[in-house]
Amino acid sequence: MGVSYRWVIVAVGALMSCVAIGAMFSLAIFQEPIASATGWSHVGIASAMTLNFIVMGFGGFLWGAASDRFGPRLVVMIGSVLLGLALVLASRAETLTQFQLTYGVLVGLAASAFFAPMIAATTAWFDENRGLAVSLVSAGMGVAPMTISPFARWLISAYEWRPAMLIIGVAVWALLLPAALLVRRPPAAATDSDSEFAVDGARPQLSKVFRSPMFIVLGLTFFACCAAHSGPIFHMVNYATICGVAPMAAVSIYSVEGLAGLGGRLLYGSLADRIGVKPVLVAGLLVQAAALATYLVVSQLGEFYALAIIFGSAYGGVMPLYAVLAREYFGQRIIGTVLGAATMLSSLGMAFGPLIGGWIFDTFANYSWLFIGSAMVGLGAAAIALAFPPLARQKPQPAFGVSS
Repeated sequence: MGVSYRWVIVAVGALMSCVAIGAMFSLAIFQEPIASATGWSHVGIASAMTLNFIVMGFGGFLWGAASDRFGPRLVVMIGSVLLGLALVLASRAETLTQFQLTYGVLVGLAASAFFAPMIAATTAWFDENRGLAVSLVSAGMGVAPMTISPFARWLISAYEWRPAMLIIGVAVWALLLPAALLVRRPPAAATDSDSEFAVDGARPQLSKVFRSPMFIVLGLTFFACCAAHSGPIFHMVNYATICGVAPMAAVSIYSVEGLAGLGGRLLYGSLADRIGVKPVLVAGLLVQAAALATYLVVSQLGEFYALAIIFGSAYGGVMPLYAVLAREYFGQRIIGTVLGAATMLSSLGMAFGPLIGGWIFDTFANYSWLFIGSAMVGLGAAAIALAFPPLARQKPQPAFGVSS
């Protein structure tokens, strides 16, 4: 395998993140057909999504640690089997509790088996262009709403919800199991020479890592970043509708944000490779906070579209940068564990936003305080990110013995 194989790893990671996240978030497409066919409450069905976030948080940490210990291929292989099985079982659920356990718990656990392990694998393959490579893997998540969700909608229209979910489960096996076989370790093992936690070749002590200022700043920034944007993202369609935007046009605003997120990942990842991760992250968080505050003064569809491009590119662009920082600060040996732990904190942040946004709307009958509060939390995330110590700049080394 030559150096070019690293881009195969990127493609596999993007495919896995697209299929896994797309399968999980397709619950939004299934919700109404399931409720109509079964009589289950919308709240009960939607609670499976809350379980997804909670389980994903803890699952990401466990899968990341397993990836460091056993390698990414075994982890993503298990995740592929489990994700397909969870969807097949959910399609056969006869009670709401069975559905919540299979879709909410098993799908969430399986979907979390891909992000941290594949990001860890990608960072091991790249010395140069690492920010861009990680951003491309993460871009798979942005593609998911444009691929898996329309596919789910078409299947439901053609076959009803149970056969549709069963088919998606089988498709997960067909796509992810062969892809998992392509996951490889790099020809030369990555070193931890850039990590102060690796001493004399020994494995870093996790207790020391998780108490370190670098991890505390990483985890708090990731948490605050996700807490800031999750509520506005979740409630955006309803807010636009209240402002007088037609329902279908309001849904399109969410699609514009997703497309902008793809471009943002590429832009911010490339900039991080050129001028450094920390300044790009801080700048992106400031743009995100400013965009959140600006939603207070928009009301027309064109204004929503313009702001969606800025907002989507900002929050989409900064998300992969946390993985790059984790690799730079803590080295390759424990990148899966560190990233999994940071992702767990970000998932908790994601869970807060929709709930708080719903409470604000029920209490005040508008979303003004949601955007004000989210902007303030976003500014807090940027302030925390300023506490990252500068990364040590080392002389570039040839990638795996071959000049790039």
